Amino acid sequence: MPLNKELLDILACPACRGELTLLDGEEGLRCPACAVVYPVRDEIPVMLVEEAVPAEDWERGERTPAKRR
Repeated sequence: MPLNKELLDILACPACRGELTLLDGEEGLRCPACAVVYPVRDEIPVMLVEEAVPAEDWERGERTPAKRR
């Protein structure tokens, strides 16, 4: 089931309040300003700063937040 369009319209980055971009496959929400991706788990965006994955790591396939490594 795709993420709700209305929900996506109101979500903002919890760190900078910037706009988010839904990634292909709806696996995450990217904040270009912070260069992080907030994962989507079980169709629920995880909008916690401590769960954000650096965009560079995400693109390499690493899906674990930097703080947990």
